[in-house]
Amino acid sequence: MPSKEQYFSDRPSQSNSHWLPWLQQELIKTGSLAQTPEMPMPYEPDYKKWCSIFELFPIDEETTLIGHSCGGGFLLRWLSEHKVKVGKVALVAPWLDPERENTTDFFDFELDPTLAARTQGVHLFNSSDDYLEIQTSVKKIIDTVPGIQLHELANRGHFTGEKNKELPELRDALLN
Repeated sequence: MPSKEQYFSDRPSQSNSHWLPWLQQELIKTGSLAQTPEMPMPYEPDYKKWCSIFELFPIDEETTLIGHSCGGGFLLRWLSEHKVKVGKVALVAPWLDPERENTTDFFDFELDPTLAARTQGVHLFNSSDDYLEIQTSVKKIIDTVPGIQLHELANRGHFTGEKNKELPELRDALLN
């Protein structure tokens, strides 16, 4: 969730930042169709607007879903509210807004403890030096949803920036 200033600065779009283009290319190499949709106004997320974009894509037992930060929180809400079966799910530094910084209802939902059972595996990637809010979110997710595979990585921050142009641990979890 960038600030409005970051979002409109002279830099790549959210869907073309960090490890996302690299992972998309890695998945395409395997013959997978890989899309990185740009969500509307990520600096001021609106759940219904995000759903309107997300739900343009077919989502079924063959679909792999990947969410970073606020996008991970979005996937958790969507999967908690839609009792569908999906393929693998990857949550990278998922954020549930534990401090309620977001003034909208984006994170007003009950995390479904049975969520992982409707997937082919949920992989959660956490960095030891990520923000405290992310650590709090990760703890809540792990404590609430049994069956999640936690991948603890060191010194990856929020999985953004130059040191995170690739995320081979995520690729390997999705492809194995």
